[in-house]
Amino acid sequence: MSLIRSAKTPLHPWLRHSGRETRRLVLLALPICGAQLTQAGMGVADVMMTGRLSATDLAAVSVGASLWMPMMLFMLGTLMGLTPIVSERLGAGDSRRIRARVHQALWVSLAMGILVGLMLLQLAPPIFRWMDVPPEVAARSGDYLAGVALGMPGIALFLALRAFSDGMSHTRPALWIGLIGLGVNIPANFLLIHGGGGVAALLGPLAPAGLEALPALGALGCGIATALSFWTMGLAMLLHTRRSPVYRPVALWSRLTPPRPALIGELLFVGLPIGIAIFVEVTLFTLIALLVASLGEITVAAHQVALNITSFIFVLPLALGMALTVRVSRALGAGRPRQARFVAWNGVVVSLVTALINGVFLLLLGEAVIGLYTHDAQVQSLALSLIFLAVLFQLSDALQLNMAGALRGYKDTRVLMMITLLSYWAVGLAAGHWLATRGLGGGIPALGVHGYWIGLIMGLTVAALLLGLRLRAISRPDPALSTDSVDNFVESMSETLPVAGPITGPNNLNKK
Repeated sequence: MSLIRSAKTPLHPWLRHSGRETRRLVLLALPICGAQLTQAGMGVADVMMTGRLSATDLAAVSVGASLWMPMMLFMLGTLMGLTPIVSERLGAGDSRRIRARVHQALWVSLAMGILVGLMLLQLAPPIFRWMDVPPEVAARSGDYLAGVALGMPGIALFLALRAFSDGMSHTRPALWIGLIGLGVNIPANFLLIHGGGGVAALLGPLAPAGLEALPALGALGCGIATALSFWTMGLAMLLHTRRSPVYRPVALWSRLTPPRPALIGELLFVGLPIGIAIFVEVTLFTLIALLVASLGEITVAAHQVALNITSFIFVLPLALGMALTVRVSRALGAGRPRQARFVAWNGVVVSLVTALINGVFLLLLGEAVIGLYTHDAQVQSLALSLIFLAVLFQLSDALQLNMAGALRGYKDTRVLMMITLLSYWAVGLAAGHWLATRGLGGGIPALGVHGYWIGLIMGLTVAALLLGLRLRAISRPDPALSTDSVDNFVESMSETLPVAGPITGPNNLNKK
């Protein structure tokens, strides 16, 4: 009995520690998950309301969204570089040096928001001609993008301040402000898309006098409504960070820090590879959708249904990965590399458990959920076969998402970007296209859409394996694999430029 007792004793503290850490991780992740769903809700509202107006307006909004969404996600990824920087400083008990770094992110967000807005205005017409978009759809999509472009600085402001708030371990504000943005988007969409006449018909005698004079703007109105919601979110986040007492130790709005190349370089050193990796992932799925389009309308519909279902359950592993970045970087900032390693791998285990639960959900309820999308028997049958592949797909996806989240906590983003490029394009797309168009040989014909999904599974699995090896190596207490390269980069620039201070943690300062 004594042997059994002694064998069990070490397990109990580990389980308690794991339980506490899992609780902290989930409490951080759930608001992030909700915030992601509110942003998805805006897209659903755009599609539903323009679809009720005309097929041309729906097509215009869909085509336009395929242009601005990847650009916004690139901004999101780049500004996500601020989160581990803030969290590391917070873990080190060095709140006073956070303010200058957040201000640099605001300068970067302003520049990116304006640049992306101008790119949407200037690049849309030649891209539409290259894509051979019908003239009427291209014209209305251009109007839609003109409206959206006005909101890009607003959403960039929101993304920068959200990255700061997440780094401070306050993830709920993004959820509540996302709900406010959705609350602005829906009525503004209805009013601007359908005009005063549409609102008057809905409200009847309750409609204000003179409302019918407001014209229906269609796709342009949808773009303006999106811009209004973006600016509402950005200004609401600014007001919240200014007034909430939880941010007072940072003194964020006491004095504006001018642009400092060293600190901007630090942000881009960490964030730019994240933005590129996210952009690569989004464009991969966009390209596969274009390739699937040649396989017929039944295949396209089934692919879209299956992808839409998996996208919703993908939100929770994504949120866990973003929360894991905060937890890992905070432990590193506190000078606790062993704790950071435990947090990272505990998060990977949590993501695997979450993926298994999602897989059971897909297997048990997949057919019923598909029925909510379509009543076409052929589409249902093909989509169900893709759902079975999605079970494997989301297992690999959850693992690679959370390993990537842990690596972001270590600020090891350049290797993350290279692994993403290799896995998604050299493996996922190449293998998928080969299987879809040529098959395996030996009597196994081309697999069609299933080949693309198998290719995605292969790419995500390779990404999970490579990211796991990288995380295993970098989480070791080995100076050769530390993340001091970011710190050295900033300090090398500090020799000629005044900065707010070094960004290294306490144990790194001791080494120096």
